[in-house]
Amino acid sequence: MLQEAVYRLLVEKARVIRSHIIAMVGEAGSGHPGGSLSAADILAVLYFHHMNIDAARPDWEHRDRFILSKGHAAPVLYAALAEAGFFPVKELSKLRKLGHMLQGHPDSSRTPGVEISSGSLGQGLAVGNGIALGAKLDNADYRVYVLMGDGEMQEGMIWEAAMAAAHYGLDNLVGIVDHNGLQIDGRIRDVLSPEPLGAKWRAFGWHVMEIDGHDLNAIAQAFEEAEKVKGKPSMIIAETVKGKGVSFMEDEADWHGKAPNKEQTQQALKELSE
Repeated sequence: MLQEAVYRLLVEKARVIRSHIIAMVGEAGSGHPGGSLSAADILAVLYFHHMNIDAARPDWEHRDRFILSKGHAAPVLYAALAEAGFFPVKELSKLRKLGHMLQGHPDSSRTPGVEISSGSLGQGLAVGNGIALGAKLDNADYRVYVLMGDGEMQEGMIWEAAMAAAHYGLDNLVGIVDHNGLQIDGRIRDVLSPEPLGAKWRAFGWHVMEIDGHDLNAIAQAFEEAEKVKGKPSMIIAETVKGKGVSFMEDEADWHGKAPNKEQTQQALKELSE
């Protein structure tokens, strides 16, 4: 259970992250708000409570690594990085503008704190495997966290990486599935159902935890539990709501990759401020 002061901090960080997502996507006139909003609580816990990171030293060799495999949800990562001090918050207003560091998908060559350039779905877990295996070979103590979408579970490369991670006993690797049930074409169960996710990951040799992805205590507890697991990788299946925090975006596939207009942006920011 999180201490009360820590809990209050994380609630506020998640709210601010969501507000940044709406503001930057609204300003850009394009982007992916739905799946960014659903992951805000997860990133709040990682960046402001759990991960061992130092914003003043983005390339610190002992840092924990976070990989956003579902790279289209870049706004949630950018908001967390800015709030954590990797770059000024004012940069968020330049999302998707030519010549600036915050492009539509994360670019590790331009943005401090971004570990890999991502966006081609299915690749993040394999990259995480390589980083985690490298840590094992170097006897390094950092951990690797990979956030994936549930629609991304339809990619075959995910399951190749799942086998490899279990084969090499990568207990320093934690996967997270943002299980909001929606993808750009509709409900994942209608497009190509990956269920039952928990049973599948267990069958692939992973330690699996299924949690409420908006319960900060549950999220923190899952990360702590993963640190105690030895000999196998851990998978957190986080049940979330796409568009969480904005009434007209919640559980609506239409907001996967559509920016709010000026009036909708103002309404969303008002809701988040309350």
